[in-house]
Amino acid sequence: MSEQLPGGGVELSPDEIEALPARWSSCWTPSEVAQRLAGSTTPWYVAAGWALDLFHGTQTRAHGDIEIAIPAAGFPEVRRRFPGYVFDAVGSGRIWNDATPEVLAAVHQTWLRDPATGNYLLDVFREPHDGDTWICRSDPGIRLPYSGIVRHTRDGIPYLAPELVLLFKAEHVRPKDQADFEATVPHMTSAQRETLAELLARVHPGHPWIAEL
Repeated sequence: MSEQLPGGGVELSPDEIEALPARWSSCWTPSEVAQRLAGSTTPWYVAAGWALDLFHGTQTRAHGDIEIAIPAAGFPEVRRRFPGYVFDAVGSGRIWNDATPEVLAAVHQTWLRDPATGNYLLDVFREPHDGDTWICRSDPGIRLPYSGIVRHTRDGIPYLAPELVLLFKAEHVRPKDQADFEATVPHMTSAQRETLAELLARVHPGHPWIAEL
């Protein structure tokens, strides 16, 4: 995806950024998202903090939003699954309401909004890929088949493998990311911990989590 952002959009003010959590207060649960995407031919999975809770099999903390990821080319199909809602594109502190294809091609993050309330319900990451091969945003040299990165709960909800969730969380390590790391690593297999350590060494050399793995 291009790093050159298109014109337009609205720069979010500090007050607007502070007010965003309230606009996410009615976001869906993983089960609600799965019901709406049932039968989709586009691969998708729950990402970020909710993915780790699906891995645990229980909710371990509160979540301010819910994120899923899809291959970028599958977005039109996913978009059709939500008639009556609009997708706003987000990037670099700006937001584009009911984003055009030009904007969607330039950013990867998309918020599903209920126009009746103004509330956000779902965050959709449109990921780089090569057919059925997932490409890591942090390092395009990391390429894995979707079948190798997606896990499923007992009731069939797809979620990103924990070692990859933690790889993305390692970029900034906010307090909740550190807490997620500490809560998740003891439940990972030795192979998963080894994979995470290898990926961290490649993407974030010298990262403090490596020594803890």
